[in-house]
Amino acid sequence: MNDILTLTFQLVLAGTAGGLLGLFFFGGLWWTVRWAFDSPRPALWVVGSLLLRMACVAAGFVIVSAGDWRRLLACLIGFWAARGLVVRLTAGRAAQP
Repeated sequence: MNDILTLTFQLVLAGTAGGLLGLFFFGGLWWTVRWAFDSPRPALWVVGSLLLRMACVAAGFVIVSAGDWRRLLACLIGFWAARGLVVRLTAGRAAQP
C-alpha cells in the first residue's frame, strides 16, 4: 500500500513539473513572438529563444523522469495540459495590437 502511495505522489509531482515546464516553454514562446515583432533582428530572438526553451525543457524532462517511463508520461501529460492553458489564456490577447 505504501508503494502505491509513493508512486502516486511521484506521478503527481512529475505531472506538476511537466505543467511548469509547459508554462515556461509556451509562455516563453508567446513572449518571444510578441517581442520579436518589435526587434530589429527577429530571427535572432526566435532562434535563441527556441534553443534556450528546448534545452531547459529537455533537461527538465530528463531530470523529472529519472529513467522511469511512468514519470516521463506524467510529465508529458502535464506539459500538454499547460499548452492548452497558455493557448486559452493568450487567445484573447493575440487579437490586440
